[in-house]
Amino acid sequence: MARCCSQAQRMAACTAGRPGVGSCCGGWVATQVGLCPVSYHLSSFPNPGLVPAGHQRSVETVSFSPDSRQLASGGWDKRVMLWEVQSGQMLRLLVGHRDSVQSSDFSPTVNCLATGSWDSTIRIWDLRTGTPAVSHQALEGHSGNISCLCYSASGLLASGSWDKTIHIWKPTTSSLLIQLKGHVTWVKSIAFSPDELWLASAGYSRMVKVWDCNTGRCLETLKGVLDVAHTCAFTPDGKILVSGAADQTRRRISRTTKSPSDPQT
Repeated sequence: MARCCSQAQRMAACTAGRPGVGSCCGGWVATQVGLCPVSYHLSSFPNPGLVPAGHQRSVETVSFSPDSRQLASGGWDKRVMLWEVQSGQMLRLLVGHRDSVQSSDFSPTVNCLATGSWDSTIRIWDLRTGTPAVSHQALEGHSGNISCLCYSASGLLASGSWDKTIHIWKPTTSSLLIQLKGHVTWVKSIAFSPDELWLASAGYSRMVKVWDCNTGRCLETLKGVLDVAHTCAFTPDGKILVSGAADQTRRRISRTTKSPSDPQT
């Protein structure tokens, strides 16, 4: 599979989108479960504009696997579908949520898929070969709709909710590690820093918060955006946090506390 855009271009595509519109990863953009390469060189894609059919109602979330070979989709039909990107073939149908599926993210190893629903639960689906499609675990603890999910590089999982809180989980043990409180509106987007020391979150408001993942303390509240911050993402070096809003704001952040990886002075 060809890689059609740079890291910066992929980040721009991701942060420009809005929930329910699409997701970008590996040089491909998915919208309405339609697959199109982000390039004019369509000859590298076997079926440009491929639109797999399967969902019975609107699609609210799409996520690429880290290797860009699979795409997960979920929506108002309460179902999650796993697709092969190259062919558009549906690989698995995952059923278990009791309400609309609004968020999804693959684990770094691609062995698991996390999905969040308006039934206030998170489900972790085991995607290993030979594992039944119904094999999953449920993470419960939020009192509102699950609006966003994000895996860290080591496999921790963060979830944001309409209950205005963020939970950080260890999925392998189904344990809740820490709860983050401070948003005054529901949480729209979350992102781990590359070193996993920070978590950024955007609420349905004109502010983005940066949290210490170890203590749960809010390190900084960024209020420079002029419109609702739809999404947020760290650059690979963790020095810049990008928030996607209608005003296209980008805000540089600096370390406010010493981290274990910082040189001692």
